[in-house]
Amino acid sequence: MPEWLHLLAVVSLLAGLASAIIIAVDVFANPQHMWIMNVVWPLVALFGSLAALWAYFRYGRLATRAAHHHAMEHDETPPNMTETPFSVMVGKGAAHCGSGCALGDIVAEWLAFLVPSVAVWFGWQTIFAEKMFAVWVLDYIFAFSFGVIFQYFTIKPMRDLTPAQGLIQAAKADFLSLTSWQVGMYGFMAFAQFYLFRHLLGVKLEVPTVEFWFMMQIAMWAGFATAYPVNWWLVSRGIKEKM
Repeated sequence: MPEWLHLLAVVSLLAGLASAIIIAVDVFANPQHMWIMNVVWPLVALFGSLAALWAYFRYGRLATRAAHHHAMEHDETPPNMTETPFSVMVGKGAAHCGSGCALGDIVAEWLAFLVPSVAVWFGWQTIFAEKMFAVWVLDYIFAFSFGVIFQYFTIKPMRDLTPAQGLIQAAKADFLSLTSWQVGMYGFMAFAQFYLFRHLLGVKLEVPTVEFWFMMQIAMWAGFATAYPVNWWLVSRGIKEKM
């Protein structure tokens, strides 16, 4: 493994972790109006790094509980709805989905690594010769589950729905978004695993390495790219809420 790649991976992961910690500290002091965003923003920063940090302080801070209450007291529209361009609202919607994907992928990848039999349950050595493909099934299940939970706590209070209605609408809003995200993420990870690492470098990309998680950071950006146009359509149609 090239030393420069290892160092680059370490720097990138530390930048993501530092960004997540900075945001986590700030949302603790300045909580978001929708509490689930207190979880979403730090998760996004794990892969979004400095870009996520900038987006949070530029646009995320417009949606604090204090800013929302101030607007309501003065009979005004909250600043996150008036000062955020539609393109950024779409990006926030895609990143909201990506936070669930990130958490799901982290849990699934480590679970399959620590308990290899889990991958067997999802088709490794029977349906899939490659363990990675079986783990992707597990990734999707975890990512979709977290995504629906995150979406539920966004849609239900905004639309004043019953729990059952909220769950149904959350699943509808997150299915296409999350699926399109995972397509981009899976595509890049396959490229990284089979071409960049096995073919060019002659090594296998393994979970307990910084290089794996560096590639996962990039894969999340690929997921953002494939999910963005889908989220544009979902937000435009009112299936997902403007954020």
